[in-house]
Amino acid sequence: MTHESSLVEPEIPPQDYRDPEPFRVAAHDHIFTFYPHGADRMKALIKMIDGARQSLAMFVYMFQDDQSGEFVRDALVEAVARGVDVHLIIDDFGSDAPRKFFDRLVEAGGTFSLFQPSWNVRYLVRNHQKFVIADNSAVLTGGFNISDHYFRPPQENGWCDLGVHIEGTVVDRFCQWFELLKGWVAADGSGFRRIRTMVQEWDEGDGPVRLLVGAPLVRRSHWAWRFKRDLFEAKRLDIVTAYFSPPRGVRWMMARIARRGSARMIGAGKSDFDATIDTARLLYRKLLGAGMEIHEFQPCKMHMKLLVVDDKSYFGSANLDKRSMRVNVELMVRVEDAALAARLRELVDHMQQASSQVTPAWYDQKATRWTRLRWRMTYLMTLADYRVARSLNI
Repeated sequence: MTHESSLVEPEIPPQDYRDPEPFRVAAHDHIFTFYPHGADRMKALIKMIDGARQSLAMFVYMFQDDQSGEFVRDALVEAVARGVDVHLIIDDFGSDAPRKFFDRLVEAGGTFSLFQPSWNVRYLVRNHQKFVIADNSAVLTGGFNISDHYFRPPQENGWCDLGVHIEGTVVDRFCQWFELLKGWVAADGSGFRRIRTMVQEWDEGDGPVRLLVGAPLVRRSHWAWRFKRDLFEAKRLDIVTAYFSPPRGVRWMMARIARRGSARMIGAGKSDFDATIDTARLLYRKLLGAGMEIHEFQPCKMHMKLLVVDDKSYFGSANLDKRSMRVNVELMVRVEDAALAARLRELVDHMQQASSQVTPAWYDQKATRWTRLRWRMTYLMTLADYRVARSLNI
């Protein structure tokens, strides 16, 4: 028997998997439209840009010089031409598009800003957020970047991801956050203390729909702090996370939920960087022992960030790993609504059908002494940065 034979094979063969259609949920005077399919996310993004009449504010981690990047950039240029105030901010480390790629936008009258880390304490800080605001009235956010990989279908090994269009009062919070980020990016110096202060003083609100943010070394007022508080009393947990390496305390709470209720995770079975899978597998043993269901998504690369804790749902830019929980600049929308949580669990159900279940028997076979040593080495490297580790061929 091979090591792999102990895996529970997916109900839906990878080649037959299809992303779900967009779906809409109304909750607490907000309308949330979810886009699990890449082509639908691109249509929604372009529709939003083309429909803007006054302003467009966009903040993304990765903006690539490829067909999708050109398409989005040109749509922004056209928006400027019809009188829209366009401001684009990208992360220099995460994006491969050269500065000259955005010359057309600047020459048309748009504003282009760059978060460029310096060789100081700021270097390891990444702007990992992804969102666009149109006319201060609607937001499109999620885990996807501006790159062909995030809009291709599973059959072409695109990234499985999620985009969420939001209408409602939480959009005002996005507008406030963007104004703070503009000032931070424009400031001289590292800005390390300033971004921490911004998050510490951020008012997430006290309603059922909140915009949570995160920044380096902030404990309270951080999205992960709120998430851990929700985990503490939870009896049900359903998560989809591309990268999995949360702190020990979070893993302990996940295991406790599995023992007293139910806990399920869909992780990556394929990636452009195998170390992300190795890092996650290093941490499976105690969770499996506690009774947690762990599945690895097989149809294509997976990049989704979705956390459902009892009736509370989280979606946005953050992975369930140490970088997103302790280092990166992140945002997550938290919605407390039973109907929305139930609908999102249906999405997790759909993905589970195309995932292989990790069994304790498979894990015991796979996790040999030398394999675990390799997993631990990749885990230590990815704590710095996944892309740094990839460049070192780790």
